[in-house]
Amino acid sequence: MNKLNQYILGLKFVFSYFTILPISFKKDDDLSSKDVLNSMIFFLPFMGFVLGCIVIFLYGFLENLHWLGALICACIYMILYGFIHTEAILDVVDAIYAKHSGKDAYKVIKDPTVGAMGVLFATVFVVLKLSSITFLLLNNLFFEFISILIISRLMLIYLIYFNTFKSSFVNCLKDSISFNSLLFSSVFSLIMIFVLIGVKVFMLLFCGFLLAFLISRFIKKNVGFLNGDALGTALELSEIILFIIISILWLQ
Repeated sequence: MNKLNQYILGLKFVFSYFTILPISFKKDDDLSSKDVLNSMIFFLPFMGFVLGCIVIFLYGFLENLHWLGALICACIYMILYGFIHTEAILDVVDAIYAKHSGKDAYKVIKDPTVGAMGVLFATVFVVLKLSSITFLLLNNLFFEFISILIISRLMLIYLIYFNTFKSSFVNCLKDSISFNSLLFSSVFSLIMIFVLIGVKVFMLLFCGFLLAFLISRFIKKNVGFLNGDALGTALELSEIILFIIISILWLQ
C-alpha cells in the first residue's frame, strides 16, 4: 500500500467511524492495516476541525433565528458524530455505580441495556453541552468552538498512546500509533488552533490535557480499567468544561 492511499484510507476511516457522514470503501480496502489505523489516528484532530466548520457554516444560515438557530446547530454537532461519545457516558456511569455495588464493571459496561443513573447523568451532560455550544455561537466565539473540537480529539491520541486498555480495538489503535504520527498530529493541530485563536492556544491546550488526564484517572480508579467508553466520556466532559471555561474567561 503506497503512502498516499494509506492516508486517504485513514482520512476516510476516521470520518466513517466517528461521524455519520456517508463514506464508502472498496471491497479490497484493508482498514485493519496498522498503516491505515495510524493515519486514522493522525486525522482525528482534523476531523474535529471539519465538524466545527460544518456547524459554523450552518449557523451562518440560521443566525437570524437567534438562540433557536444556535441550539439547532448545537444539536447538529452532536448528531454529526452520532452521539457515539455521549452514549459512552451512559456505560461509564453505570459501570461506576456497578463497581461501587460490588458487581463486575466490565460486564455492566458491555451490557447493551442502560441503568437509570446512566440516563440521568447523560441527560445532564447533554443539556450542559447544548447550552454551552448555544452560548458560544450566540457570542460569536466560532474560532474558540472549533479549537476545542480539535483539542478534545488531539488529547484522545495521547490518552490512547500512554495508557493500556481493556478493548481490542483501542489496543489495535495504540499499537498502530507511531511517535512520528503523534508528533506531526500535535504540530498540525497546534498550527490550526494558533491560526484560529493565537496565543490563547496554549492555555486551552493546558486545560484540555489536564482535564483529559484527570477524567481518565478518575474513570480508571472508579471502574478499574479504561476502554473506548472511557475515551468517549473523557472527550465529552473535556469539551463541556472547556466550553464553560471559554464562556467565563473570554467574555469577562
